[in-house]
Amino acid sequence: MTPAARIQAVIDVLAEIIASTRPADAIASAYFRDRRYIGSKDRAAVNGRLYRIVREYHRLGWWILGAGAEVNARTLVIASLLFDKEHNAASLENSFSGETYAPDALTADEKKLATALQGKTLEDPAMPLREKTECPEWAFGSLQKTLGADFEKEMRAMQVAAPLDVRVNLIKAKRDDVLAALKKEGFDAQPGKISPLSIRLLGRPQITQHPLYLEGHIDIQDEGSQMVAVLADAKPGEQVCDFCAGAGGKTLALGASMDNRGRIVAMDVLGGRLNKAKERFRRAGLHNIETREIVEGDKFVKRHAGHFDLVLLDAPCTGTGTWRRDPDRHWRLLGPGLAELAALQSEILENAHRMVKPGGRLVYATCSLLREENEDQVEKFLAAHADFTAGKSIRLTPAKDDTDGFYAAVMVKKKLSS
Repeated sequence: MTPAARIQAVIDVLAEIIASTRPADAIASAYFRDRRYIGSKDRAAVNGRLYRIVREYHRLGWWILGAGAEVNARTLVIASLLFDKEHNAASLENSFSGETYAPDALTADEKKLATALQGKTLEDPAMPLREKTECPEWAFGSLQKTLGADFEKEMRAMQVAAPLDVRVNLIKAKRDDVLAALKKEGFDAQPGKISPLSIRLLGRPQITQHPLYLEGHIDIQDEGSQMVAVLADAKPGEQVCDFCAGAGGKTLALGASMDNRGRIVAMDVLGGRLNKAKERFRRAGLHNIETREIVEGDKFVKRHAGHFDLVLLDAPCTGTGTWRRDPDRHWRLLGPGLAELAALQSEILENAHRMVKPGGRLVYATCSLLREENEDQVEKFLAAHADFTAGKSIRLTPAKDDTDGFYAAVMVKKKLSS
């Protein structure tokens, strides 16, 4: 691809991201999958520019609006090229030439925008805090209240790409052995800082075709997500329910913790995700997991009241803790809003807690930083259910822990009096 063709590719993908409700990574992957002739260097260049713009969306938009222009895929790319000093106002016209595979020629308004931005830097003393920290309007007040003095530091930490963490599967391997093997092969690998099973691979290497992954010795999982399973502490022989199992990441960690003994029921409203998770379970060598799609009218919860030693509820949430790896969520709310999600979380808690047996544990978790989805939900539940008491909890954040943002709390059901 020519440099101009790369620019046009960024514009094409970015325009679809802006117009769509699908995640940015899915859109970018589909774009390249439909154009397999695009080589690896070109893909890397296009993705590099694309995700830089996605991470700088609010700051770029502030400048574009301030210059009296419309925020769209072309103006975002123009601003990004100027701020990165890859072009100046004059040289932009060479790339935006309208020739084959190149972007259409600059309009008069786009030329005016380029002139206005030339020589400027991405951040400016006059830039408001919300734009400077890449925070969406709907979350700005809540995150400030939750994070307090750490708000800007935490938001800055979410402006960079997430690292690559893997969890060692104790059914098949030990962390020290896997770490030594990876280092011997030249990987820049280091043990995780908080999870006893985590290894961080610096440089984000392609690991999904490595024998250690294909044979189930490791699985990709953020270190913060791993700590939810560590806190849950599923034991061999227990009856466990992963109530919102999704793609099965935490189910895998629970199964390994149980050493394949006992029973795990992985449940979710999306049966397709559960079907894909089965391959992950097989690869990991886990045999004590059964999957169950939650459908309307299902009597499973009623039939299993007071049955499980552990119920893990990884609740649907706004995902504010995952903005490092899903940067388009900084400016696109994909799915329900905060009020709707908070109501859904309360509803799911009301259903899930019924399955916990006396002396058992209910673990509530989210990948959100917002208090409304975390401590407030737990406090409200405990106030309404005197038969449960508070146990341990964790709150992990990108700046403090170098993980995705996670919250998890253990609530213990009181034993029956003798």
